[in-house]
Order: sequence, then structure tokens, then C-alpha cells
Amino acid sequence: MFNLTNLKPHLNHTNDCVECPVAGCTHTVERQKVSFKKEARFQCPEHRIYISPSTFEYEREEENLLWTDDSDMELFSAIKTVKRESRIARENSEDAVTWNVFRYLERQNLLPALVNENLSSQTTTAELMLWSFNQHEYQQQKEKFSGWSLLNEARLTFGETIARGSEPDIIINTDHMLVFIEAKVTSGNDTSGSGETLERHLAVPNGYTTGANGWYNKVFNSPYEKVVRDQKYELLRFWLLGTWMAKQMNKRFLLANLVPADKEQRILWEFGTHIKEPDAGFFTRITWEDIYKAIVKTIISNSDTEKMLHYFRNKSLGYDGNGNLIKAFKI
Repeated sequence: MFNLTNLKPHLNHTNDCVECPVAGCTHTVERQKVSFKKEARFQCPEHRIYISPSTFEYEREEENLLWTDDSDMELFSAIKTVKRESRIARENSEDAVTWNVFRYLERQNLLPALVNENLSSQTTTAELMLWSFNQHEYQQQKEKFSGWSLLNEARLTFGETIARGSEPDIIINTDHMLVFIEAKVTSGNDTSGSGETLERHLAVPNGYTTGANGWYNKVFNSPYEKVVRDQKYELLRFWLLGTWMAKQMNKRFLLANLVPADKEQRILWEFGTHIKEPDAGFFTRITWEDIYKAIVKTIISNSDTEKMLHYFRNKSLGYDGNGNLIKAFKI
């Protein structure tokens, strides 16, 4: 895996070509100008990565993953049967970061520690679901599996379809709490769109405002249109579905926004003003750096933890507009 230790700190490119970002490599490839494509003319013949001026993509997804044992890849392949969109092989992929960090926490049985340390809880058991994938239900249903059944029920309750419904990045189901985590690395929380996309979200609220006997009004302070115009369409849906699901389970609900330390510093106020806390549930902001400092750094050293520490300290996120290599985390 390429990172700060073996990538060029500055990437040179012209209107026609771009150099390979790997340190010491002298190869250049044709510059991508429209959309990112995995074609031979954009691939470094030595390092087998597909290059653009801002990032690169590995030839195989596994090259961007830390955990690739047989059991890991079996789980990863099963998750892909329900996960809709994936650019896991892309160097700046948020999904790859999510897999690398949360699969580590699962492998090391650190999910309860994460919930307790960062989410003000006292849980003893925690079940991880990445991108709505419930391992127990999958084993029972196999080819018929279409995501966690309770989430599917919530999707239908609020007028979504299962195939295109809301998909939290991370769900942690504990002994007394249901946690949704919306993970951001390079993107932000402004998700309502603009122009035709915004108008579509405003005009067609599905069953968000009417589902479950008007559940929306029980968990929101602000009208639907106001929250959408405030660009919080994605968080709106997670709060709506998550609070309803937690109610069915007789558990507390917590929605967490997981972001880099220097991002979304006003999100608690920006979204928090729209929702009813604490009656409906809780909303919080945590950072990737929180996980590194409070969890990973405190664990007695083992091979997994050493690998995770190195990842946090050296993870890159492509190149900025001036060709400078971006460090992912403020560590």
C-alpha cells in the first residue's frame, strides 16, 4: 500500500501527462481529463496503478485494504452483495478507510471500547454492520439476503425502496443502544444537492414526512423543507430511520458524524438545531483522530495494532490543486 512514506511529496503534471506518484518512479502516463478511467494509457507500467493529477487507483481492491485474510475477504465479498457503490481501490476512498479502521476494531474486539470512550456509553457487547450487512442474517439467507431486515423495514416504512434506500456507513448494535455512524473523510455533510437534484429532494419526500403515523414530527424540530434546504438531506434520513428503528428495539439511538479533526466543526449546531434531543436520541461528532488517540494508541502492541498505527500516521489522500501530497489525519 502506498502512503506518505513512499509517495512523492509533490506530483508534477502538464496538460497532457502526469508522472507516477510513487517515489523514485520516472514513468509518466497520459493525463485523465474527463472522468477517472482504468485504462492502460493511464496506468504506470511498473507499479500498476491508474493515475490522475489528484489521486490514483490500484489494480485490485485488496491492495488498498489492510485486512485480507481469508476470513476478511470472505466477509468483504459478502458485503459487496448489498453495498451499492464502491471505489474501494481508489487511494482516497472513504469506504476503504472505513473498512480498514472498523474491521480492525472488530478483529480486536474494540467496538465496545469505541462506543464507551467516544459515545458516552457503558456497553459490553457490540455487533458491527458495515453498509447494512448483518452477518447473522446473511448466513441464514445467503442469496436472498438484501441487507439488515430491520433497516429494510424502516426503508419501506418511510417510502424508500430496499434497493435504493438509505445506507448508513456503519451500524453498531449494542446491548442497549443502536448507533449509526456516517463516516466522512474527503466529503462533507452538505448532501441535498443543487439545481434539479435539490428540487427533486424537496418535491418528492417519499414517505419521510408521513411514514409511521407522522414519525417525522416526533423527532424533528424543523420542517422537512428547511432541513433539506440546509443541505442535511443525508443526516435527515439517518436520523429519521434510526430513531424509529431504535424505538422498535426499545433502545436508545445515537447518530454520530465521524470526520477528520479539522472538518465539520459546526455540525453539532448545524444539524442539532433541527432535531429533538434527547427525547428522540442523541447526535454527536467524533473524529478519526479520536479513534487513533483514545483507542488504537492505548492497546498493548500486536501485529494488527502496529499496522493500524502505521496506517493512521501515514495515510495519504491524494494531491491538492498545487500538486502537494495530502496527509489524511492530523496526527
